[in-house]
Order: sequence, then C-alpha cells, then structure tokens
Amino acid sequence: MPIDVLRLDRIHPVISGNKWFKLKYHLQEAIGQNKKGILTFGGAWSNHLVATALACRQANLQSIGIIRGEKPATLSATLQEVQDYGMQLQFVSREAYSNEAAIIPGLQLQHPDHFIVPQGGQSHLGVLGAAEILELAPIKSYSHISCATGTGTMLAGLVHAALPHQKVIGICTLKMPDADDNSLNTFVKPYAAGPASYANWRRGEKTSPRLEEGVDKIGEPVKNYRIFYDYHFGGYARKTGELLRFMNSIYQKHELPTDFVYTGKLLFGLMHLVQNDHFQPGSRILMVHSGGLQGNRSLPAGTLTFL
Repeated sequence: MPIDVLRLDRIHPVISGNKWFKLKYHLQEAIGQNKKGILTFGGAWSNHLVATALACRQANLQSIGIIRGEKPATLSATLQEVQDYGMQLQFVSREAYSNEAAIIPGLQLQHPDHFIVPQGGQSHLGVLGAAEILELAPIKSYSHISCATGTGTMLAGLVHAALPHQKVIGICTLKMPDADDNSLNTFVKPYAAGPASYANWRRGEKTSPRLEEGVDKIGEPVKNYRIFYDYHFGGYARKTGELLRFMNSIYQKHELPTDFVYTGKLLFGLMHLVQNDHFQPGSRILMVHSGGLQGNRSLPAGTLTFL
C-alpha cells in the first residue's frame, strides 16, 4: 500500500515544515497588538526556535528564547543559529522549564512588550494555522492523513480540517500512556468537530469548538482520529540503531530525508501499521512531512548518509 508524502520540509530552507503554519497567526497577533517581539520556548536543538528567530527577524520583530537547561560552555549549532538571527537567549533550569505555566506570569512582567508563544506553538492560534496545511494537497481522495505528534498542535489542526470520511493518524513521539485523558488527547479533542463549525472557526471564532456527548455544538459526529504510542523509540528525541538504519534505508530507496525526533518515527510507524494490515484494502494514506531536519545536526558525523 503506497504512502504519499506532503513535503512541507521543502517550503522554506529555515522556516521549514509545519513551523510557518504554527507561527503565522502568532506573528499576526503580535503585530496587531503592537508588540515589539515574540518570546517563546525550546531546547538546544529546537526546530521551533530556529523558525521563530528567522520569522521574527523577517517581520522586524525582536525575539527571546527561553531555553531548557543551564547555559553550556559551547552553544549547539541550533542555538548559535538562532542567536545569529538576533534571538536573545535566556536559560532556565529543567525543573523550572517543565512547568511552563508557572513561569509565564513572571516572564510577562519582565517582557510586557513581547507576545508569548507556547512551546511548539501549542495554542488555538497554532492550531488555526496548522489546519491550513491541508490546503496544499488535493486531500479528497485520501482515506487517512497522518503526522508525527509532540505537542499535538499540528495533529489538532489536521483533525479539525480533515473531511468527514477521513481518519487522522497521529504517531506520538513522546513516551506517555495510551489514555483518553492524557495531555495529547486533552488538547486535541476540542478540535475534533465537523467542517461546518470549522467554517465559523476559520472566520475568527477565538474559542475552541466544544464537545457534548460525542457531537460538536451543531450536532455533527466527532472526527475520527487515533494516536499510536508504540513508536517513540525510548521517548522524545530518543533513538535506536534500528531507527537510524531505517532512516538511511528510506533515503537510499526513496531519497526522502527524515529526522530522528519526528518524521523518522512517523514513517516507521506508518509502514509497520501497513505491514500489519491496520488499513483496509483500497485505503489511501497521506503523510505530512513536518520538516525538522535541522535537528539531525545533533547526531555524530556519518550517522546518517544524507547529512
């Protein structure tokens, strides 16, 4: 069964993959509120930070990055790049970083002239932008749409924008329990509403669609989506030799570069599901390549054949 790939990694050399979509409405909001810049969060190899730093520079906005962990003696290639784009770096302990909600009020007081964007663009504005990803593909013929998921922002956008006959597959890249009330499902569920309410939402409704007993507010069935939790390879940004060999094999066969944090795990999971007959005969699968290839720079030279 073939898997078609929507190559978002090709839309821009730096603001790559899903990052522009998740940033788009945050940037508009910052400019509309006359903010001087954007403040956001990320780790040493964050795709989100790279995209935000350059997008802010191009929009004549300042940028501040709240970085997880103590400042290293030598910056990662990613952090050096964002600094070159003009981003101001502020390092916080991993303990403090893990409770983003607790540190945001203090950051708002310190930087009142900056618009705060959650890690990975995880907000209603981020979902609103991610929903527009499917406008780049003729999606009507697909039965399944798939993506890697971390914060769940892109998954929520795809779930909300998908057509009624489609199922959305999320491959979770974090190690977490498969539970209806986990953080991913809690974030995604409010966006699992039909296209009629989506039309209103796209016109500027600022609150998420509300669900009641399995239907959305205008009585449409809840969108069918499923998250798989068995393909994280040890957890977020973790990897194994099996995953790396798979990524090299995929590139050798199809010239498709993937990253070890998101898209490598996504494609591995999808192919495993196909091989185990998860999909009905005649299904058509669209995989959204969310970019993030710059993160492969954290690997030792020679690990991947396409670096």
